[in-house]
Amino acid sequence: MREATAARARILGPIEQIPLRLQIADKLRNAIVSGELRPGTVLVETALAEELNVSRAPIREAIQILEADGLVETAAYKGKWVKPLSPREVTETYQMREVFEVMAVRLILESGADLGLLWEACDRMTAAAVAEDRPSLIAADESFHRTLIGLAEHQLLARSWNDIYLRIHQIMALRNDRRVPLSDIAANHPPIVRAMEDRDDELAVRLISEHTRKLATLDPAAVAAWSE
Repeated sequence: MREATAARARILGPIEQIPLRLQIADKLRNAIVSGELRPGTVLVETALAEELNVSRAPIREAIQILEADGLVETAAYKGKWVKPLSPREVTETYQMREVFEVMAVRLILESGADLGLLWEACDRMTAAAVAEDRPSLIAADESFHRTLIGLAEHQLLARSWNDIYLRIHQIMALRNDRRVPLSDIAANHPPIVRAMEDRDDELAVRLISEHTRKLATLDPAAVAAWSE
C-alpha cells in the first residue's frame, strides 16, 4: 500500500505552492492590463496590504516584479504608481508588434505550418461578432495573434511578443473603442490567413502590417486622458 502511494506521488508530482508575492503580482498585473488600475494610479502599500489581507512585504516584492515588467514606476520619496502611457510609447509598442508579427508570418510561410488554428480563431471572432459578444471577440482576437506567434516556433520571438503584449492588452482595454463594429474587427483576420494559405507572401505581410498599423492610430489627447 505504501509503495503504491509512493508510486502515485512520483507520477503526479508535488503540489506547487505559489509564492504570495507572485500571486499578488498576478492580481495587480491583471488589474493594470485590464484598465481597472489606470495609468498614473498611485499604489499605496498599506492600502493594498489591507485590501488583500496580507503584510506589506509581499506587496512590496510584487510591485518590484511589476516594475521589472515595465508596468509600474517608483521614485524615492514620491511613491509607486502605474506607469503612464505616452502617445510615443503607444506608437512604438505597435511598431514592435508589427515587426514581430510580420516575422511570424514569414516564418510560418517558410515552414508550411498548418493554419487550422488560425481559421478556428477567425470562426470564433465571426460567431462573437454575430452574437454582439465583445468579450468573446476580444478573447478570440488575442487567441489569433497568440496562435500566429506560436506557429512561428521561435522562442525568442515568442518571449519578446509576450513582453509587449502586456502593454498591448492594457492599451486595448483603455481605448475601449466601441465605435468600431465587431463585424469589422472579425473581418480583418480571414484575408490574412487566406493570403498565407495561398502562399502569397507579399500580400500576407502587407495585410498583417496594415492591421497592426491601423490599431496604432490614437489621438494623443485620448492617451493623455487615460492618466487623468
